[in-house]
Amino acid sequence: MSVASNPETSTLPGTVLTGAVFTPRQVRILKIAVIVMGVLLVGGFAFVLAAIVYQASRPAQVGVGMGTTVSAGEGVGSIDLPIPRDATVGGVSLDGNRLAVHLNGASGPEIAIIDLASGTVIARVRLKPQ
Repeated sequence: MSVASNPETSTLPGTVLTGAVFTPRQVRILKIAVIVMGVLLVGGFAFVLAAIVYQASRPAQVGVGMGTTVSAGEGVGSIDLPIPRDATVGGVSLDGNRLAVHLNGASGPEIAIIDLASGTVIARVRLKPQ
């Protein structure tokens, strides 16, 4: 973009700079918009970095029950899951405070669902082929 050599014609409202498409007022507005957007970008990045540092510096919280939390590492305790003598664990899946244990035994496969907050077996799902 070239600058007009004659300051009288370039400062009049509605006049276009020689070799340019924008008026001086439009260029000034564009500069302000670019500066404001740049400040917003830098501020946004600073906020995201501050949030990451804040979250990383706090100890992890694990929800145990309604309204109670336990710091990571304290644990809930031990839970005994009675399974048949010949059964093997095929897989384990955790969803919130519920644990699903897939068991393979002589009587067929089954899934035991355990509530980790209370340590009780909520349900046993026996899988039967059709």
